[in-house]
Amino acid sequence: MWEQILPGLRIKIFMTIVLGVVYPLAMTGISQLIFPKQANGSLITQNGKVIGSEIIGQSFTKPEYFHPRPSSAGSGYDPTASSGSNLGPTSAKLVRGTTKTDDKKNEVVDYDGISLRVVHFCLENGIPYESSVPLDRFKNATGDLDDVKLIKAFNDDKAPLVFTPKASIPADAVTASSSGLDPHISPASAQIQAARVAKARGISVDQANQLVARFTDNPDLGLLGEPRVNVLKLNLALDQQFPRK
Repeated sequence: MWEQILPGLRIKIFMTIVLGVVYPLAMTGISQLIFPKQANGSLITQNGKVIGSEIIGQSFTKPEYFHPRPSSAGSGYDPTASSGSNLGPTSAKLVRGTTKTDDKKNEVVDYDGISLRVVHFCLENGIPYESSVPLDRFKNATGDLDDVKLIKAFNDDKAPLVFTPKASIPADAVTASSSGLDPHISPASAQIQAARVAKARGISVDQANQLVARFTDNPDLGLLGEPRVNVLKLNLALDQQFPRK
């Protein structure tokens, strides 16, 4: 019996050492030697403090910053819950959004939906639009748009709210990536946001667009992927070149 068991044990121990110890250590050493930045997460530091990664998106909501793609990863841009919405193009939830009741019995947004994202993108960036119902009807007591009311209006079976932008909106501005962590936006999305950013920082739109052009990466090897703008690097350059007043 041992003549049959011992060869298997020796092979198991040998393969465990080679594949479980030697190979990982060798790959780690080679990566640290040849690609140290990428091996350590492509981290971006400022004043000695890590503020993000070139390859993981994060949230920016203030008007003086360029905003990233929407995210469905956890509560948004959560690297421990990388995921898309997994909703198909014919999904009513994806298009119109949904609401739910929280622990305090308040109706809150469950999933915002593309329609609501389009509304906010238009209002934030001054894009003209047509609405079947005046948006003032969906404001709360403080004068802000009530997302719950808007989602319910979009889902009204009898007379759904119809909101139509008068300008083309890039798809990546209102749809989440499959990972939910995409650090890039399209140049078109950045250019549309340039006017808002320029106004908030007291600079010209041309200055903002010049910065966008400077941080636009071309397809890898001229073939792979699409032109893209890293949001974190662009916003850091904004703070350095045009500090907030």
